[in-house]
Amino acid sequence: MTTTPQAVRSIGDLLRRWRKQRLLSQNDLAVKAEISARHLSFVENGRSEPSREVVLRLAENLGLELRERNELLLAAGYAPVYQHTSLQAPHMSAVRDMVRQVLAAHEPYPAVVLDRYWHRVEANAPAWLFGQGVAEELLREPVNLMRVALHPDGLAPRIANLGEWRAHLLSRLRRQVTMTADPDLVKLYDELVRYPCDQHEPKIELPGPGDIAIPLRLRYEGRELAFFSTVATFGTPLDITVAELSIESFYPADTATAELLRDATWPPADTAAGAGIQYSSARRPRPAERAHRTEGR
Repeated sequence: MTTTPQAVRSIGDLLRRWRKQRLLSQNDLAVKAEISARHLSFVENGRSEPSREVVLRLAENLGLELRERNELLLAAGYAPVYQHTSLQAPHMSAVRDMVRQVLAAHEPYPAVVLDRYWHRVEANAPAWLFGQGVAEELLREPVNLMRVALHPDGLAPRIANLGEWRAHLLSRLRRQVTMTADPDLVKLYDELVRYPCDQHEPKIELPGPGDIAIPLRLRYEGRELAFFSTVATFGTPLDITVAELSIESFYPADTATAELLRDATWPPADTAAGAGIQYSSARRPRPAERAHRTEGR
C-alpha cells in the first residue's frame, strides 16, 4: 500500500490530495464548505491564501481527523488549533477515570484501549487471555495489538479462523489509511500483509448461516472461545489524544465462552503484567471476591 509522500506541505497540494482521495470535485467541496469554486481553485493553485475559518471549514467537509486538520492549518500558515495532550497530564484525569471505569465495568469480558497506531494504552484483567503464548519481544512497550494478533509468534497460531479474522483486521487498517494517509499506518499495513497465513483470506466479508458479525475464534486450554467485539470512541473530542483513543470490548459469542469467562479467576496484576497486559487500576471484584464479600455481610 502506498500513499502520497508527507513531504508535500503546501496548502494547495494538501487540499488537492485530500479532495481527490475523497473523490470530490472542486465544485463539490466548494459547495459543502460554502465557498466559491473559483476561490478553492485559486487556493489549490497557490494564487490565493484562505482564511483560518475557510481552512477549518474545508477540513471539516473533507472529514479530516484532528491531527490532519492541524497539518492543514500549518500548511496555510496558521497555528494548530487542536492540542495533543499526554494522557498522563493532570487535567486528563477525567479521561483516565472514565476509561478505567469502562474497562472495569466490562469484566468478566476482555476489553482493551488503543491509540491511533493500535498501541495498547490499557486493558482490563480478562484481556490477559490475549497475551498467552505471545513471544516476549511482541509484548515489550509499546505493545502493538495489531502486530500481536497477526504475527506468527503472536496470537495468530491460536486463532482458529485466522484467515477470516486477519482479513477483517487488515480491512479495518486499510480504511484507516484511507481516512488519514498516515505513513506510519501505511508502514504497519505493509508489514502485516507480509505475515504468513495458511488459511483462505476472504476478499469480501460475507456472513455464514446465522452469522451477525465476524467472530474471533480463539483456542484456549483445549477449547475454542468465540468473541464478538464493539469499538467505542469519544463522541465530541477536541484533543488529538482523546480523539485517537478507542475502546475495543469483546463479548462472548456463545454460552460456553460466557460461562468460562464468568467462572475464571484472572492472574494477579503483577503476573499479568509479565505477560504484557497493563491492567486497569479500577477493577471490579472477581467472582470469588464478590462471593466472599457477600458472605461476610
